[in-house]
Amino acid sequence: MAQTDKNNHNSDQREAGRLQVLDAIRSAGTIARIDIAGRTGFSPATVTVITAQLLEAGLIEEVTPEPNEKATGIRRGRPRVSLRLRGQAHRVAGLKVSHNNISVLILDFEGTEILSHEMTLPETRMATPLFCSVLIEAVTQACAKGSFTINDLSGIGVALSGLVDAKRRFVYWSSSLTDRNVNLGAELDSCTPCPVFLDNDANLVAKAEHLFGEGRDVDDFIVVTIEHGVGMGIVLDGEIYRGTRGCGAEFGHTKVQLEGALCQCGQRGCLEAYVGNYALLREANIMDRDRPLPDVPTLFNRAQSGDMMARSIFDRAGRMFAMGLANLVNIFDPKLIILAGERLSFDYLHADTVLEEMRRSVVQVDAPLPEVRVHAWGDHMWAKGAAAYAIEQVSAQAVREASSDAA
Repeated sequence: MAQTDKNNHNSDQREAGRLQVLDAIRSAGTIARIDIAGRTGFSPATVTVITAQLLEAGLIEEVTPEPNEKATGIRRGRPRVSLRLRGQAHRVAGLKVSHNNISVLILDFEGTEILSHEMTLPETRMATPLFCSVLIEAVTQACAKGSFTINDLSGIGVALSGLVDAKRRFVYWSSSLTDRNVNLGAELDSCTPCPVFLDNDANLVAKAEHLFGEGRDVDDFIVVTIEHGVGMGIVLDGEIYRGTRGCGAEFGHTKVQLEGALCQCGQRGCLEAYVGNYALLREANIMDRDRPLPDVPTLFNRAQSGDMMARSIFDRAGRMFAMGLANLVNIFDPKLIILAGERLSFDYLHADTVLEEMRRSVVQVDAPLPEVRVHAWGDHMWAKGAAAYAIEQVSAQAVREASSDAA
């Protein structure tokens, strides 16, 4: 191996080791050095060296526990010092771009919420320049609520629907943009003082579920999101699966009907074209032009009141969704499926009849089917996933800088 390659390899190993220690501290909240060694498999001496570098970089801090004489009795000697992330080290923003508004969440480096903010979008779909300026305005307004500015942020995470290559920060297509094939990361870099990180919103929901939600203790699971459209995030061995082009897990655009209903992606027969909010309203307003419906809750209330047209729309959506879920089980055989999103407050996609139809369509073996959990929450959780992604990326950058200083 050439000397330069060897040096780069050693540097990569050092960075990976520091990130592993940082992740162990983040996961535990507060943890002693000896316990970090147990979690990471590193020697106590290696942990001591790495934590000293992280302390010097200001990423972590020492915590001396208060003595609890009743529980432990009087202890002699120096109390065991623990470590935790230093929350003040960085601030990050997480943004969820939904159909009508932007949700902004600002966290410190520990992941503690500082503030949240909502801003209505001027348009549901925008050209790239307007989209970028609206995002920056939303972050600027949020920072003003906390009496600081966008210059005080270390990173911004953005969750948006569509086909997104997170590594390249490239958007092939999004329902929020009128343009296709946009180098959105570069566009946002030109108007922000801090780095911007992009990913598909369902991927970041999966990250949020893994860190904060129903998938906390599970390393292999699938999240299906149902909002204006239908998305999916896959966690394998604790990591988000994105596919070769960053376009994997597009559950909403799997085909359920040859030459079927028109999807917002431009193709026909997608699952989303039968299950997404816009699809339900489109069908309702075609079937009853005299009583146009403004939103899905109104349509759902009509179904609950006995309106047969509304019931038929939800019944078909449920059957289509059951078919899609059965396909997921047959392909992935996951341990857990999480149905996530605000629309899960309505049960038409997770009613007993839907789940039973899913079970009938799954390949039958003498073993329990995957557990299906429902987690109904709003845009705040999506933004939290985006902020968590920003913290992850900012941590990697901070560790690289610490590695460079220590070299």
